[in-house]
Amino acid sequence: MVDQKLLSIYLNDHLAGSTVGVELARRAAASNRGTRYEEFLEWLVQQIVEDKQSLVDLMERFGIKRDPLKQAAAWSLEKVGRLKLNGQLNGYSPLSRLVELEGLWTGVEGKLSLWRALLALPADADPRLDRAQLSRLEARGEEQGRRLEEHRNSAAAEALAA
Repeated sequence: MVDQKLLSIYLNDHLAGSTVGVELARRAAASNRGTRYEEFLEWLVQQIVEDKQSLVDLMERFGIKRDPLKQAAAWSLEKVGRLKLNGQLNGYSPLSRLVELEGLWTGVEGKLSLWRALLALPADADPRLDRAQLSRLEARGEEQGRRLEEHRNSAAAEALAA
């Protein structure tokens, strides 16, 4: 069986990360309206929102309550992250886009580690773990990572080329 207490901590940590991811993706999408990144970022926002809901559904299947302090801290952390320097006194720059895409890529990798950790449990560890769903979520995360990498490479060339 799965250790309920440890699973609760682990899933709440990932839910906090997911909160950061949703906020960051929405900010990136809003900042890239009218650019060649807009369509991809709108797709990614929807993907991340759906994946977060899958995590919430999993937590509910296990009777795990959301930790409001972790959620508030994650939301606040994302807002503080907006204060980073981007090579301009104010506004959005190509470096902003690159850093946001790298942050989103990091989040997707973290989400992949969650799905893979759950898949690594023995098949009979707990009947509430839907292995087929976890495999689908893993495949979605892999696609998100591939597409993020393509866009990150383009953003890097735009931001860092002389």
